[in-house]
Amino acid sequence: MLAVLTLLTAACGGPSPSPSPTQSAGRYPWHTGIVSTTFWVGEIFDPKAADGSQVMSTYDSQWMQSYGGCDGVVTNGCKTEARTQAKGYAPTSMTPKENPFYLDLPYDDVNDPTAFAERASVIPWANDPGFAGNAQNRSFSYMKNQWVRIRMGNRECYGQIEDAGPGQYHDKDYVFGSNDARPANKKFNGAGMDVSPALNGCLGFSDLDGESDKVDWQFVPRDQVPAGPWLNIVTVSQVK
Repeated sequence: MLAVLTLLTAACGGPSPSPSPTQSAGRYPWHTGIVSTTFWVGEIFDPKAADGSQVMSTYDSQWMQSYGGCDGVVTNGCKTEARTQAKGYAPTSMTPKENPFYLDLPYDDVNDPTAFAERASVIPWANDPGFAGNAQNRSFSYMKNQWVRIRMGNRECYGQIEDAGPGQYHDKDYVFGSNDARPANKKFNGAGMDVSPALNGCLGFSDLDGESDKVDWQFVPRDQVPAGPWLNIVTVSQVK
């Protein structure tokens, strides 16, 4: 059946999968004890700030529309909600069109001038097949859709990068460094990652929208992402 579905997808011209790093996960260092906050598609936490809305992301100017709506409940705005394993950590009031297991890291390789200028030399997979030759292509992100392994305690979950932040946008020493550097960001208790409500629930965060939970994380190639609810919907779109 899988072979038939694969042939049908190819015949119908379905979306091409995003390129994935070819290195093994073991070659990507772990980043440990990193404060992680929670964000969600449709959230507006500071309407006066340039990066205060998740109606759009740095990679998708119509993120909320692409995703399918508010990744939560619409009650006096778009609010987050608790997610449960029984429902695959999916939102209860809508059906997402993209992967609900998403996150950000503080490296915007498209819109931040510093990150864009150096991205081909600092991102480890920049010269891999599917990535090489795109250094000057502003319609292509090396970061968007890439997979990250995240663990907290005895829980381990996986998600795709779909935005940049928190607070910083070219923190290469933290994001790509091998010495477990601390995030340059000083806001939100020094957070070095935002995760979606699905990842919040999957990892067992203590708060729905807090800044006290700490995680370990590393980049991981797509072919080393194990089966789980994070593969029910995989985001493949590039910069919009």
